[in-house]
Amino acid sequence: MRIGKTMILIAGLAAMLLSGCQRNIEPISKSGFMLNTFVTVTIYDKDDPKILEGCLELCRSYENIFSKTLEGSEVYKLNHRSSDQQTVTVSDDVKALISEAQIYSERSNGGFDVTIEPLSSLWNFTAESPVIPSEKDIKEAVLKVNYKNLKLEGNDLTFLSPDTTIDFGGVAKGYIADRLKDYLLEQGVKSAIINLGGNVLCVGEKPDGTPFKIGLQKPFADRSETIETLNIKDMSVVSSGVYERHFIKDGVNYHHLLNPRDGYPFQNGLISVTILSDISADGDGMTTACFSLGLDEGLKLVNSLDGIYGIFITDDYEVYYSDGAEKFLEVNP
Repeated sequence: MRIGKTMILIAGLAAMLLSGCQRNIEPISKSGFMLNTFVTVTIYDKDDPKILEGCLELCRSYENIFSKTLEGSEVYKLNHRSSDQQTVTVSDDVKALISEAQIYSERSNGGFDVTIEPLSSLWNFTAESPVIPSEKDIKEAVLKVNYKNLKLEGNDLTFLSPDTTIDFGGVAKGYIADRLKDYLLEQGVKSAIINLGGNVLCVGEKPDGTPFKIGLQKPFADRSETIETLNIKDMSVVSSGVYERHFIKDGVNYHHLLNPRDGYPFQNGLISVTILSDISADGDGMTTACFSLGLDEGLKLVNSLDGIYGIFITDDYEVYYSDGAEKFLEVNP
């Protein structure tokens, strides 16, 4: 299944939690493999394993809605609808994600496109011997990609083309993280970290009142090597880059961030985009949207939005910050 931005191992971000906190409750954590990655939820202020189990069960239930490869999922059924079935009544969750996706598509002038499934299914970046799809297949798939072929009215989703299919890989994990946070808050949890393999959502702060420390991975380096450390309270940190699901052939790096216009991975000098936001779905969609726009236009987009911050890394390892983003950096004395 390909529903996330990262490879199987957690990439892009690592939660680096300082030890020695004075508290009466030790943190509890539970992990599971889903969404094509390792999902980990850690709670710091409640010693109740049932809450963790509930989180992972909830996450699995969303995978069974949004997966494009799990037979029986809602998205699988939408993508395998009969050719004469144009309008389908969808669940509130699919409705919400379609609505979110359309926003990011408009913001990026189509650089982000939830109908990219015909293209994304052509590429296999994690195969033992990955191959570049034929130019003919790519050109045919590009013609099927257009977010404007989706029309949403209430819960009725109309496909304006029989060739239109959906891939929620660019937005699903952020949306799911937000729903897991809602669940934790309902259970009375006020301090936790939700890590969906590169989508990190911090619930509140550490029990001692200090921020969580989130390490931003250095692209193409060992996963423990960080390029920055962020101080995060009750916010989401989502990172995506060309070093996650990728392969190199004839000196060219082919990665999972595909350009809907030509069907090939973006080659615009960016190797990583990180978005900080209150809502994780915003961070998820915005990483792809900003990546598609490139450095200058991506920074311009982030700076136009309230409460959203961006960190961009170029292929010469220069780091660029949107307005206000540097305030989250940990400053070492």
